[in-house]
Amino acid sequence: MNPFRGYGAALQGASLLIALGMTSACAGEAPPQTTIEDPAAGALRVTVLARDLEHPWGMAFLPEGGALVTERPGRLRRLDANWRLDPEPIAGLPEIAAVGQGGLLDVALHPRFAENRRVYLSYAAAGDGGVGTEVAYGRLVDGRLQDLKVIFRARPKVEGGRHFGSRLLFLPDGHLLITLGDRGQREQAQSLAVHLGKTVRLTDEGAVPQDNPFAGREDALPEIYSLGHRNIQGATLAPDGTVWLHEHGPQGGDELNRLVAGGNYGWPVVTFGVEYGTGRPIGEGTHKPGMIDPVHVWVPSIAPSGLAHYGDGPIRAWRGQLLVGALKFMQLVRLALDADGRRVVDEVRLLDGRLGRIRDVRVGPDGLVYLLTDHPRGVLARIEPLPAD
Repeated sequence: MNPFRGYGAALQGASLLIALGMTSACAGEAPPQTTIEDPAAGALRVTVLARDLEHPWGMAFLPEGGALVTERPGRLRRLDANWRLDPEPIAGLPEIAAVGQGGLLDVALHPRFAENRRVYLSYAAAGDGGVGTEVAYGRLVDGRLQDLKVIFRARPKVEGGRHFGSRLLFLPDGHLLITLGDRGQREQAQSLAVHLGKTVRLTDEGAVPQDNPFAGREDALPEIYSLGHRNIQGATLAPDGTVWLHEHGPQGGDELNRLVAGGNYGWPVVTFGVEYGTGRPIGEGTHKPGMIDPVHVWVPSIAPSGLAHYGDGPIRAWRGQLLVGALKFMQLVRLALDADGRRVVDEVRLLDGRLGRIRDVRVGPDGLVYLLTDHPRGVLARIEPLPAD
């Protein structure tokens, strides 16, 4: 693996942003419809479905059509099957602390949502010592979350507004994976006594599965599933059960990883990133025995957020590939995997600022790709093949 793959593409993308102009995207005025050209798929249509979402962060598709979308300041919004935004936010949410990068973050539906109507939320919440990531669920009934239950509180809560994570992903066994940032406390990412810089695996009720890798150890919190992370804002499941994650590096060094139970992903002992401003090295280098090397690295950083595995949808050339949102260069990054689905063999960058900062990427029930943009007037957009003549 060439850890510096994509360096030239990143600079080219930055130049394209300047050439195209970023005024409309930065002003939340993405065109209603545009066409992009993908080297493998050809021409694709990008359509804005909804506007004026305030810093949208995550989305979940409803079985009856439409979706739930989180807004970071603390609102959960509903779009109907025709993508019309309900002017009234969903009521009954937990108390949310909109601090820095924190606020209302991800949303996920229970695998049996059609039966139990459970909606899971990750969010920043205040408490003793500061602010931290929490997860709760409630039943969605008549525009309100009922019977709200908090099932996880990251410990400890700390001051500051950085690195909350926090994607929610239901696994094939029905357990819930929660991704957590280091909250700016980098050394804590290596400690099994705290949740900072970890992934956590719980049952749908918040209990610790007995087969968690650190369950039963006196020196570890039993809900921890992996460690050594900086700030994971992308998680997706491949058909073979592989969980893919990506996370923000410091100055450079964003990573794509495959999740391994009990795995140590190195931060801050090993990283491809450097200190902001000074460029000084961090830790002990880029590799160390006992720590898992990333599958793919972005130098310079693309600031990845949102991650989806593309299945058997109508964009045939994208099947089996990963789609990554990029905040920094306002791009959608397509990663082609090898035949085994284990190694990145190509990287293509699309959009180049036409929509804005891509915060979330999802594949809908229709096999089309849906994007959220991080902006005070963010949008929900859809990518689809152009209709045949």
